[in-house]
Amino acid sequence: MLVKQKIYEGKAKIIFTGPQQGTLIQYFKDDATAFNAKKFDVLDGKGEINNLISEFIMNKIKEKGIPTHFLERINSREQLILDCKIIPLEVVIRNIAAGSICSRLGVKSGLKFKEPLIEFYYKNDNLGDPIVNDSHISLLEWSTHTELKQVKVFALEVNNILSRYFLKVGITLIDLKLEFGRVKVDNRLVVADEISPDSCRLCDAISQEKFDKDIFRFDTGDLVSSYRKLAKRLGVIL
Repeated sequence: MLVKQKIYEGKAKIIFTGPQQGTLIQYFKDDATAFNAKKFDVLDGKGEINNLISEFIMNKIKEKGIPTHFLERINSREQLILDCKIIPLEVVIRNIAAGSICSRLGVKSGLKFKEPLIEFYYKNDNLGDPIVNDSHISLLEWSTHTELKQVKVFALEVNNILSRYFLKVGITLIDLKLEFGRVKVDNRLVVADEISPDSCRLCDAISQEKFDKDIFRFDTGDLVSSYRKLAKRLGVIL
């Protein structure tokens, strides 16, 4: 019988040792956080839905040639993933202005950018995940120029794949956050963590109904019901 050992616990997931060398188990919690965990709640069923949606999206981008850490879904809350060294960056791709960029730069919410905008944030909760640029990343040795160039290529391609797919089901991808890692056995760069409504802003292309964590951030509805509605739109659940 496999005895899992907890390696790491984050805001929304727990990472355990995997059944084979080079693998880990990623467990999706029901915890919901916002504003750097200043707002917190436990929402029954959230983890299960995010597990299903993230599995679906990871497979969708893998079909298009984007390497990911995802191997398979084990059960309703767990995924088998490749063991990676996570690059300490949040890579945010913005198609439409929303969230922090509006208050930070005085940009009008809803402004559609002429092309996707990429921003990097240093993953450090104690510092509030500050925004950084290529020079910070290179000089502080979080990544190399060559690797960062590949990160940008992958990030833009993921955004393109998902923007087109979501639009087919009547959903606009406003922005998304990606994380990347290096597979420990061969140092390959892959998309890691999760891609779910916790890490994207999504809305109905016509009605503008929201399907993302802003619902929890600003108390505008039932988050789990909205995530379930998104999952049905994607065909993940009936």
